[in-house]
Amino acid sequence: MIKKLYWLLLASCLVLTPSCGSDDSDDNGGEVTPTERNDNKNVATRKEYSRLEVPRLKGGTSQVIIHSVEGYGVNYILEWDREKHSQRWSCCQMTRENIKAIVSRYYSKSNQYPQDPDLAAADRFSSDPFYGSGFDHGHIIASADRLYNEDVNYQTFFLTNMQPQYNKFNAGVWEKMEAQVRKWVNQGKTNDVYYVCKGGTIDHADQILMTTGQGLLVPRYYFMAILCENSQGYKGIAFWAEHLNEDHSSDNLKDYMISIDQLEELTGIDFFCNLPDQDEARVEDACTPSVWGFK
Repeated sequence: MIKKLYWLLLASCLVLTPSCGSDDSDDNGGEVTPTERNDNKNVATRKEYSRLEVPRLKGGTSQVIIHSVEGYGVNYILEWDREKHSQRWSCCQMTRENIKAIVSRYYSKSNQYPQDPDLAAADRFSSDPFYGSGFDHGHIIASADRLYNEDVNYQTFFLTNMQPQYNKFNAGVWEKMEAQVRKWVNQGKTNDVYYVCKGGTIDHADQILMTTGQGLLVPRYYFMAILCENSQGYKGIAFWAEHLNEDHSSDNLKDYMISIDQLEELTGIDFFCNLPDQDEARVEDACTPSVWGFK
């Protein structure tokens, strides 16, 4: 009798025990494959927030600005911190088609660095704070990446797309990194897409060099997070560079390469959060310079 009762209880437990995969069910009870899970994606209050190049939005005092051009589409997206009067990052998509150099770089004697029309007047500087600061207007989305037409290039000169950079840094290792990304894009296939997010560090006191007399935060470090999508899937890499008043244009860029996971630890920014979780984890853990042509 005891044996019979034991086997009845065991059978009951086996029937009532949930399967190991129960945590992967969606709200409708259907199974969700691991590559479909995405627990940290942006809330898509605007469809652009779901684009792969857009990192996790900070919220709070930050404003997301989307710059588009008719016939071209989204040019780039940036996050502006109204309290810090600084941009946190700018991001864009790069393809062989949309980085074609068709027009010349924008130039104006009277308004070389326009105010961003999508930034409220109360959040703007009353005048250009870069002049007399000793720092370059450091493009985050590079002018050279956006020469497809005049309107697209003009938008890269908005003050919201600028961070203060020493000239030796801006015209040195930063420009070399920008040129390297364009090289990767142009060497790829027509359908390859590069999702790029770049900026300077503004969120931690020990990652800020100074605040200028005109109120500009000067980042101590600059970064690029790069995700490539091609016929083989996804691959990712990041650049991290100290902002020095020194010429490092002859440096090997391999020495600046880190994983996206490492970059997230350094900056506190969640890059490529709109990737499915399994793809994001794999791509962001990797740091293999040889995959990117470096020995």
